[in-house]
Amino acid sequence: MELYAILKLIWAALLCVLFIGLGLMVGMDMGVGTLLRFVGRNDGERRTALNIIGPHWDGNQVWFILGGGAIFAAFPTLYATSFSVFYVVMILLLFSMILRPVAFEYRSKADSKLWRASWDWVFLISGFLPMFIYGAAFGNILEGVGYHFGWNGQYYQDSSFFSYLLNPFVILCGLMSVSLSVYQGGVMLMIRSEDPIYGRARTYAQRGGILAIILFAVGGLFISRMKGFVLTAPVDPAMPANPLHGQEVAQIAGAWLHNYAVHPALWLLPVLGFACMVLGVLAVRAHNGGLAWWVGLGSWIGTIGTVGAAMFPFLMPSTTAPNQSLTIWNSTASAYGLSCMLVVALIFVPLILCYTSWCYYVMRGKVRTADIIHDSHSY
Repeated sequence: MELYAILKLIWAALLCVLFIGLGLMVGMDMGVGTLLRFVGRNDGERRTALNIIGPHWDGNQVWFILGGGAIFAAFPTLYATSFSVFYVVMILLLFSMILRPVAFEYRSKADSKLWRASWDWVFLISGFLPMFIYGAAFGNILEGVGYHFGWNGQYYQDSSFFSYLLNPFVILCGLMSVSLSVYQGGVMLMIRSEDPIYGRARTYAQRGGILAIILFAVGGLFISRMKGFVLTAPVDPAMPANPLHGQEVAQIAGAWLHNYAVHPALWLLPVLGFACMVLGVLAVRAHNGGLAWWVGLGSWIGTIGTVGAAMFPFLMPSTTAPNQSLTIWNSTASAYGLSCMLVVALIFVPLILCYTSWCYYVMRGKVRTADIIHDSHSY
């Protein structure tokens, strides 16, 4: 296999890693924001919950930036097309992400119940909406998106905002992402809080985990019956990065299970997802927050891995012009660009993992409401 094709495969794997890191770390913070009004019954308890993620939330946003940056640098055609297709959704996402840091900085600046309650609602919206959009995007891509390219490479959109966002499968995927986020956020609160926050967080973590199991199973039934995409003729993995380059694609019911039929070992990915979700719920019930957090990582690996294995090599299939679907082979950057970015990734991704781990280690331990309410410098 040529070096260019190998680089494409490496970057496809790195993209999955970044999506998993985004779901785990950003999802955990978003989960706490979603649960804020439910685990905290008064201002002191809500401030306690915010101070649990306060030192880490902005650092965790690095995974969000890395995911977008990786698509921009390694898959520029995918970046340009997807951001055009999901333009309205991206505006909603950015709006909610902009509100989040403002809420952290402004919530405790005024000693007013109405003021703080308003910002608590902002935390709920800015926690729920991004994770819903994150999951819904995977649902949209699995179903395929209506777009095509003209003879000169000009992009044309063939579907509306409502047709690709508001449908049962996409909503299911969005809620699946939110449920894993609520689970991870609840577990984080369990690890670093005391009763009564601990007990309420444990309850919501269990509910999030159970809902994720149900939605993952139902989503599997959807995928087994929906029309997927498959290459009907061999392609050159080192083909030029041009969606107009010749490839033959068919849309067939059940096609997303094709890779699993050819490579049965891939079934280990959905099994991993199910097993970790079940084990996570059991760990929460057993008051083992540490184990519950780590198996949450396994849940994200199993979920993202299941989708990635089903879609390979597709990145964003087209329902109106299947032969122009974006794949790993026809939408990457140049070999030189992928090589340079790989060097950067091999340096900085481990560095990010190291400093993130160090920060969590240094700021470990319980956050107590009695300490927070007398600290005017905390959130």
